[in-house]
Amino acid sequence: MKVLLDTHAFLWLITGDDRLSEIARRTFLDPASKLFFSAASLWEICIKKNLGKLSLKSGWLETIQDELKVNAIQWLSIEMPHCAELTKLPFHHRDPFDRMLIAQAMVEDLLLLSRDGRLSAYEIKRIW
Repeated sequence: MKVLLDTHAFLWLITGDDRLSEIARRTFLDPASKLFFSAASLWEICIKKNLGKLSLKSGWLETIQDELKVNAIQWLSIEMPHCAELTKLPFHHRDPFDRMLIAQAMVEDLLLLSRDGRLSAYEIKRIW
């Protein structure tokens, strides 16, 4: 199963946050899961950190890089087909980062691991 991690899901997974669902935890730990982390999520983390909406410890970027490597999470760049798909999405959800994740999930045929139920309004498979 190919799974794109929503930003909050990735952060909760690597920090052991209690808000993480049991299904999310099992999916993350399942060796059959091929996990992906989007450039859009790193972009979101950087912007929220800069705005003071996200508090991260010193060395946070290295921690993210280490977690990607240790957990065999693949980097998903933002490509032209993702941007093209984004232009076709209805505005069920207005968050630009989530919209890019939706477009990437659609183009790459990925499940989206996210707590955000609003994402289910799109033609994707969301798990939580």
